[in-house]
Amino acid sequence: MSFRLRFSHLRSSSLPRTGPLPALLVIALCVQPALAQESKPVDGDAVKSAKTAEAETSKVPLEEIRRYVSVFNVVKQAYVEPVEDRKLMQSSIRGLLLDLDPHSTYLVRSDAEAFDADTNGAYDGIGVEVQPQPDGTILVIAPIDDTPAARAGVKPGDIIIAIDGKPLTPELAEGNPLRGAPGSKTVLTVQREGAAKPLELTVQRETIRIGSVRGKMLEPSYGYVRISAFQADTANDFEQQLDKLQTQAAGSAAGGKGLQGLVLDLRSNPGGLLTSAVQIADDLLEKGGIVSTRGRNPVADTSFNATPGDRMRGAPVVVLVDAGSASASEVLAAALRDNQRAQVMGSRTFGKGSVQTLLPLDNGDAVKLTTARYYTPSGKSIQARGIEPDVVLRPEGATKAKPGFMSEAVLPGHLRGDQETAGAGAGDVLEGEAPIAAALALLKKQAAAATAKPAVAERR
Repeated sequence: MSFRLRFSHLRSSSLPRTGPLPALLVIALCVQPALAQESKPVDGDAVKSAKTAEAETSKVPLEEIRRYVSVFNVVKQAYVEPVEDRKLMQSSIRGLLLDLDPHSTYLVRSDAEAFDADTNGAYDGIGVEVQPQPDGTILVIAPIDDTPAARAGVKPGDIIIAIDGKPLTPELAEGNPLRGAPGSKTVLTVQREGAAKPLELTVQRETIRIGSVRGKMLEPSYGYVRISAFQADTANDFEQQLDKLQTQAAGSAAGGKGLQGLVLDLRSNPGGLLTSAVQIADDLLEKGGIVSTRGRNPVADTSFNATPGDRMRGAPVVVLVDAGSASASEVLAAALRDNQRAQVMGSRTFGKGSVQTLLPLDNGDAVKLTTARYYTPSGKSIQARGIEPDVVLRPEGATKAKPGFMSEAVLPGHLRGDQETAGAGAGDVLEGEAPIAAALALLKKQAAAATAKPAVAERR
């Protein structure tokens, strides 16, 4: 059985925006590629020991099987309406994974295919990253930049409770109701914090082609790069965009020496391919660890380290994050901060620090199972805690922090975090241009401080 490892949230509709991965990238926020394909000679004793261990772990107490069969028969015989065997079995399987954590789930064939259809950045839907809830409702992590969901006014933290007037149930959510043919319209009923009653938003589906990286010059010597998600081409697009900004800065009248600072915007970036986040961290680091993963099974343990070559040549970097920054975004932000390469500005991040493994089954269905936690270079887990920024920003117009709702820690049945702190609270979603202006001001202050450092006398 092959493994596909992901750290990312379930995406667009009740499932991810996905697309076939290259052979070596069967991971999203990965652990080692092609783990199951690696083979090495083993002796007979090792094979025997492995089979014995497998037999031991596969034992299920007979009394528990009898209890399950008894309940199954009671429902079949006494429920008020006839229930198909298949529906009962599907419910049983769903329940088996439901109480583990919010990210472990059973995917029927169509959902498994949809889960694997977004890393090329194209799919038919509304363009929103979501986290399905146990009751069937859908929590919006973030609308994708410049998609129908964003244009219709869908906001991070919205809870979709009905689609086209039909209240969402676990069964309906499994049907991937946010997906559909380009041009078709759907009406979302959403609960929004602070709204007196549910809102109805009409969204027209389209083929979502996501350009996950864009950039611009903020001032002649200071660049800005926005990463909205981590896909297969994101790291290459980042490198091209950064090189373009370096060229512009070098050719400017005020600059002439390339970028003197960079704002890296990861606000409401819900994650994606870990390999892309790792490559971008490597682009900005000369050395140091980037991320490691640890699970109960040693096959889930791995680590990534930087190689020499900083594309910013040591110029200061400020990373913008907020409550919608999750998973791979948190990996990148933590890697840069722990290596003292960047300052993190914004609000506490989502706190998605677990690894999901996609286990395909013979019938085309799949089990998505949480198999490991990931750790920052300093050895900390951000699971259910998130990253606390060095410089805290509040939403425009906010006078004080409000109770947070955008957090892994508030998801029912979430995996307990090593550094989880009761009452730590969730962060805020930071929209608009004000955070960018604040990051630029911090960059200019850092650049000025670096210029003002006294020269060190040489001894000859």
